[in-house]
Amino acid sequence: MKKILNQPEQFVSEMLAGIYAAHPQALSYVNDDQHCLVSQYKVAGKVALVTGGGSGHLPLFLGYVGQGMLDGCAIGEVFQSPGAEQILAITQAVDSGAGVLYLYGNYNGDIFNFDMAAEMADFEAGIRVETVVAGDDVASGAPPQDGQKSTRRGVAGIFFVYKCAGAAASEMMDLDNVKRVAHKASLATRTLGVALSPCIVPRVGKPGFTLGEDEMEIGMGIHGETGIRRGKLLTANEIVDEMLPQLLMDLPYQGGDEVAVLINGLGATPLEEQYIVFQRVSQGLAAANIQIYHTYVGEYATAMEMAGFSISLLKLDAELKRLLTAAANTPFFKQFPASS
Repeated sequence: MKKILNQPEQFVSEMLAGIYAAHPQALSYVNDDQHCLVSQYKVAGKVALVTGGGSGHLPLFLGYVGQGMLDGCAIGEVFQSPGAEQILAITQAVDSGAGVLYLYGNYNGDIFNFDMAAEMADFEAGIRVETVVAGDDVASGAPPQDGQKSTRRGVAGIFFVYKCAGAAASEMMDLDNVKRVAHKASLATRTLGVALSPCIVPRVGKPGFTLGEDEMEIGMGIHGETGIRRGKLLTANEIVDEMLPQLLMDLPYQGGDEVAVLINGLGATPLEEQYIVFQRVSQGLAAANIQIYHTYVGEYATAMEMAGFSISLLKLDAELKRLLTAAANTPFFKQFPASS
């Protein structure tokens, strides 16, 4: 294992200490626990948004806490869920009288602990909590249906849910409407990824899986979960030509639709390669008569040092377009108003 760290056991705590030292005006923590991260910006009467998950995915999850997006984040160890008591402490700290919306990925440990925290928030503090569980990974289950439990993992596309729900809360929508927006954005988001190499959890010290030097795996999850096809490494265009149709068929799309595109690096993919991917995605969308409204390229949800990328598409309507392009200011993501 080659990593820039001190002791593997201190990987998360020292990372968090560095983040708080770098961004003291924007971020702090509560309950004397660095894993309970909250925004320094609090608006009376605004719905608060809380997320959480395991470390190892920066800038997901904590990187989107700030103005115009999230209000708090519970941080677990690498690839591990945060605890219910940590989530509760954040909930109590960020509530400003309008209720709290939990937004997180579809993983059993997170679901269990966030549900427990919601019950405790209601019982102990009288705080109303609603929940939207994001599951955008098309490789991990059937398309989501209203009223049915999704089996899909939450991956990079949750960024779109954070962005739209955060903007809705900043517009001072009430809790029911912020939840409606988050749910709509979640249902309209699809993601598919490809991995070229494994990642190493510092405490473990060795790769969690193996991929041959000339192999790739389409559909692999951000913790190394099994994908849908492993095979020889293809060219960038060939990879996109295999992945993009699966995204378009899943929703499905039709000519004239507008989308936001997110090309996400998994931790060890150069931006140059990500833009090669985007140029092919843009060609494929143009051929399908689908219009690109807004584009994001970079690392938005990583998997330690895994090489590879994911493609996320958000199908837009007028409301989501407005919310997506609203201003946001967090330590890891900044966006100016669309008119600037």
